[in-house]
Amino acid sequence: MTARVGVVTFPGSLDDGDAARAVRIAGAEPVRLWHGDAELHGVDAVVLPGGFSYGDYLRCGAIARFAPVMDRIVDAARGGLPVLGICNGFQILCEAHLLPGALTRNQHLHFRNRDQILRVESVGTAWTNAFQAGQEILIPVKNGEGCYVADTATLDELEGEGRVVARYVGGNPNGSQRDIAAITNPAGNVVGIMPHPEHAVEALTGPSLDGLGFFTSVLKHLVGAPA
Repeated sequence: MTARVGVVTFPGSLDDGDAARAVRIAGAEPVRLWHGDAELHGVDAVVLPGGFSYGDYLRCGAIARFAPVMDRIVDAARGGLPVLGICNGFQILCEAHLLPGALTRNQHLHFRNRDQILRVESVGTAWTNAFQAGQEILIPVKNGEGCYVADTATLDELEGEGRVVARYVGGNPNGSQRDIAAITNPAGNVVGIMPHPEHAVEALTGPSLDGLGFFTSVLKHLVGAPA
């Protein structure tokens, strides 16, 4: 049976279409989820895409966190549902307290858009098991509020528990503490990443095919998950 991966659309979402396309290329069925619909329609995993949900008013992701669909996603994630938050989706996961820390204004105060090398640090998550530990990948980054921050105790905990999923290599594009580009929750089913793997799944439009591994990973995870 083909896995069904939900892709949420919020007002102001920008990359929901690309995320759905990445899901399809990986071999799953994308299911479009609307922010105002409190049902997940039986999906096996969820992607919170990039963009500017609710215009980034108050704080990035601060309003989206209260969308009806998020109540269900938070409950399901705590029960083991794989959830990937990309860029604005990462911000929403932090606002929803599914991930620690926060994403703040880039230290240099400029929007940064470029192809970025990442080093995959953790391959034990639902979204990174297709990679090798230490593997370097190339995917685009595009953000104005992508600087990951947390208190020292939280950063040390993430490091100590192996929950830093990826780091920036060859230059930190936004000033994120400890070069952190992606993190996971203790269970490994929830991952937030600031760069955009969904923009690196086709040779025609991406700098590489490296982003596809995030989407094939979750399919591999679902096959091995208990029924």
